Amino acid sequence: MSTYKAYYVEEYDEGFKSSITELPIPDLESDKVIIQVNYSSLNYKDALSASGNKGVTKVYPFVPGIDAVGTIYKSSSDNFKEGDEVIVTGYDMGMNTHGGFGEYIQVPSSWVIALPSNLSKKEAISFGTAGLTAAASVDSLPLDNSLDKPVVVTGATGGVGCISIGILSKLGVSVAAITGKPLATDFLNDLGASSIIMRDSFVENDIKPLDKSEFSHAIDTVGGEILARIISKTDRHAVITCCGNVNSIKLNTTVFPFILRGIILKGIDSAEAKIEYKEYLWKKLSSDWKINMNPFIKEISLNKLDNEIQKILSGQQQGRIIIKHGENV
Repeated sequence: MSTYKAYYVEEYDEGFKSSITELPIPDLESDKVIIQVNYSSLNYKDALSASGNKGVTKVYPFVPGIDAVGTIYKSSSDNFKEGDEVIVTGYDMGMNTHGGFGEYIQVPSSWVIALPSNLSKKEAISFGTAGLTAAASVDSLPLDNSLDKPVVVTGATGGVGCISIGILSKLGVSVAAITGKPLATDFLNDLGASSIIMRDSFVENDIKPLDKSEFSHAIDTVGGEILARIISKTDRHAVITCCGNVNSIKLNTTVFPFILRGIILKGIDSAEAKIEYKEYLWKKLSSDWKINMNPFIKEISLNKLDNEIQKILSGQQQGRIIIKHGENV
C-alpha cells in the first residue's frame, strides 16, 4: 500500500501531540479527486486545529491544513484529469477532512479550482485562504479616487492584513496599518502602508460611541475592542469588513455609527464562499491584484511546523508561512 507523510495530530489522555507520520493514500471515491500536494500554508485556524481545538476539528487523529496547491493524482470527476494543477482552500478541508499538511488529500471535486495560468504553485499558496479573504475584503470596499482619508487595516502583519495592504497599495489607495509590533515598521512600509498606528496608542483612550472620523473604510482582522474603535472612527457611508476574532469575539458598540453615519459592517467568510466567487477572486489575485509576496513569505518543511504554530498562536507571526512537501527546507 502506498503511503504519504503528514503532520498528524493525535489525542491522548494528557492532551494533544503531533508527529510526522506515514499514512495510507486512500482509495478514490466517487465525485472526488486525490491531489498530490506540493504546498500548503499556515493559518490561525490550522494552529487551532493542531492544538486540539474541538471548535475547529471535532475528531482526532487529524491532519490540519485549510490550503493546498498541487497536482491531480487520481480523479473520478469529468472536470479534472490526472496532471492538472489545482488549488483547494477552505470548506471542510483542514477542519474535519484531512488537509494540506499531508502530501496527499482526497476532496470533492466541487471544492477544486484550476490553477490560473499566470500563477505558479508557490505564488498561489503565498495567497491561500488569507489572500482570498483579503481579496474578498477589498472587493467589498467602494474604492474610488475621491477618498480623502486612508483605509485602515488591522492585524496588519498577519496574512490577511499584509495581503490587504499590498493590494490596496497597488490600487493607489492610502493605507493606515494598525499593529502591536513596534519592530514591524519596515515590513509594513515595504508592503505599501502610508502610515502606521501602534495598537497600544490606538486603544489608550476610552471608546466614544461616535468619535472623530479618521478613516474612509476599514478591513478588520482581529475583532473585539479594536473593531469597536474602528467603527466609531470611520467616515460617513464607510464599509468595514470583519473576518477575525483574535482580539475578542465580543463587540461593544452602539447603533450611532450605523444610523448617524450610515456605516456598513460586512462579515467576510471566504472559506465557505461559492466556488464561482473563489474563481473570480483567484482571477483578480492572478491579474489586476497580483502582488509580489516573495519578501513576505517564509518557506518551511513539515518538521518545522511546531515552532511556527506556537508563533502564530502567540501573535508573533509576520507575513505568510508556507509549507513545501517532499523536501527539507
